[in-house]
Amino acid sequence: MIKVENLSFNYPRMREDVLKGLNFQVSYGEIFGLLGPSGAGKSTLQKILLGLLKGYRGSAKVMGLEVSTIRSSYYDKIGVGFELPNLYEQLTVLENMQTFSKLYTKPADIQSLLKEVGLYEHREKKVSQISKGMKMRLNFCRALVGTPEILFLDEPTSGLDPNNTEVIKKLVLKQKELGKTIILTTHNMSFAEEICDRVGFVVEGEIKKIGTPMSLKEEYGENKICVKADDRSWEFEMRGIAKNEVFLNLIRGADIKQIYTKQPTLEEIFSIVTGRVLI
Repeated sequence: MIKVENLSFNYPRMREDVLKGLNFQVSYGEIFGLLGPSGAGKSTLQKILLGLLKGYRGSAKVMGLEVSTIRSSYYDKIGVGFELPNLYEQLTVLENMQTFSKLYTKPADIQSLLKEVGLYEHREKKVSQISKGMKMRLNFCRALVGTPEILFLDEPTSGLDPNNTEVIKKLVLKQKELGKTIILTTHNMSFAEEICDRVGFVVEGEIKKIGTPMSLKEEYGENKICVKADDRSWEFEMRGIAKNEVFLNLIRGADIKQIYTKQPTLEEIFSIVTGRVLI
């Protein structure tokens, strides 16, 4: 679906490249997360894939087409959710959707979309009167109005509380179930860990590591089993655990509270790989 090869980009009057020889692929129906701090180059990469930035070096193909050569028909096949909702504040929720739907040749059913994101009962309210969480849901709804094959989502949970973040997560996963390919840029590692099939760590214009959240945890985890029992905690090496008499005696006779593997979070792995912390 997406293939990027040796992609570099430099803004005018800047000495250093913002993107430096990126290489990655995204398969059909995959949720691919570009994770990194502000200023890492995530949004620049997304703008190139959207056809908004020209003059890059290397190759960036979406659906087999080099994005520097795309035509207007390309935008009928993609949906975009920008970090800051670009909505008409003095129009109602419904009027916003009606306005955006006119940009597409085969728009989705607006009322069904609004019901899906929980905004149908608020459709007659002006956008200026609804909460930020509702605006982010409307922003997501707008990205779907053209019935796209690919979704580009830039920081879709930015500034949201846990409840609204959970709503967005469910909406994104539903689109994956429908076969959509999703490119997600974020610095919310816990959100990415829950929904992404694969992630790429982006720092200073380079992708330092690509993998599934589970494979990264296995690679950088300590491979230990932790046991909490009788108000105490033990750690055991995973290797040879079936023959570890202390472990076996513990689980046979102690009052077990918890047993879990010791794994780092995606944010901790990011710091290990890149030497950076997210800001």
